[in-house]
Amino acid sequence: MKQQIKRIKLVVEYLDKLNLEDKLISFYLDKTILVTGGAGAIGSNLIIALSKLVGEKGKIIVLDNLSAIKINDPWNITPLANIMFVKGDVRNEIDLKRVFNESPSIIFHLAAFFANQNSVDYPEESAEVDVLGITKLLEYSKFLKAERFVYASSGCAIYGSYPKMPLKEDFISMHLTTPYQINKMTGEMYCNYYNHMYDLKTVNCRFFNSYGPGESPGQYRNVIPNFLYWAMKGLPLPITGTGEETRDFTYVLDLVQGLIKAGFYENAIGENFNLAAGKEIQIIELAQIINTIVDNEAKIVFKQRRKWDTKPRLLASIEKAEKLVGYKPLVDFKEGLLTNIEWFRDNWEMIEKSADFPPGISSAVRDAKEII
Repeated sequence: MKQQIKRIKLVVEYLDKLNLEDKLISFYLDKTILVTGGAGAIGSNLIIALSKLVGEKGKIIVLDNLSAIKINDPWNITPLANIMFVKGDVRNEIDLKRVFNESPSIIFHLAAFFANQNSVDYPEESAEVDVLGITKLLEYSKFLKAERFVYASSGCAIYGSYPKMPLKEDFISMHLTTPYQINKMTGEMYCNYYNHMYDLKTVNCRFFNSYGPGESPGQYRNVIPNFLYWAMKGLPLPITGTGEETRDFTYVLDLVQGLIKAGFYENAIGENFNLAAGKEIQIIELAQIINTIVDNEAKIVFKQRRKWDTKPRLLASIEKAEKLVGYKPLVDFKEGLLTNIEWFRDNWEMIEKSADFPPGISSAVRDAKEII
């Protein structure tokens, strides 16, 4: 419980610093909101923030099948009085009827078959979750006449392999290299269709490289939780590539900020925009920072680049998000990383239980060879 209180405090302090407009706070008060994927890293932070915004008379419904959690335990969901957890699947009609029976007025769709390598290994299930899932949710939202449907898209996925930097929303590429990327693009197209055809108020938020409290390490998870896990166990950090590759690492509560604003501002309806830090960090620099902070002497090993990983750089323009919804990242990278490390230490027992690195050689590095 101590760790949960600490997590709530982190979110509340961030909301205080954010200083949201009174009209936004009034808008969310007493609302019933559905968050799919609410047990995940971003979702578990979002539901705490929304819990505070909707107040005692409001309600947050979480729909999550816990497939991304090895121990199949919703330990990541903070037990607040106005949060209702439903273990269910976005593909399942019975589960969807259960949550839409609560008449949510706003839907935040974060559930996904995450992410690139997972979709390469299991392309059919990836399509079922990410394409069939969103079409079902959009249909239910249309019939319910929902006030807003906010979709968690991925800037890392949909911009293709050879764009100019910084990435701007008007750039379109069909050179996508994983089913996950294809499905995220398809999800945006379906949102655009339902907005055009049925006047459903959809918003596409393009996330970049989330990190922060809430994400456990695993074979198919993001680089930062995996680096933290290996470093804290005294293992070398594997870099697939040269290490000079860059990513736009975005603190999870900055993404929560963008989602909350996307659910309110009228300017966001029918639009797509990046949610990122707007800064580049090299992977090798990231590994060195983590090793230094946790005093890991095992250092780094280099492995062969994965075939689908064709992006040497990622840097997002966040001008459009700032213009449309007043988005502005508040957390410096190193500050967020230290918070992430502290959360790992506080929750180490559960993280070790839920870390999902099955025995055998990962398909992502099947042909990898150690360079140094």
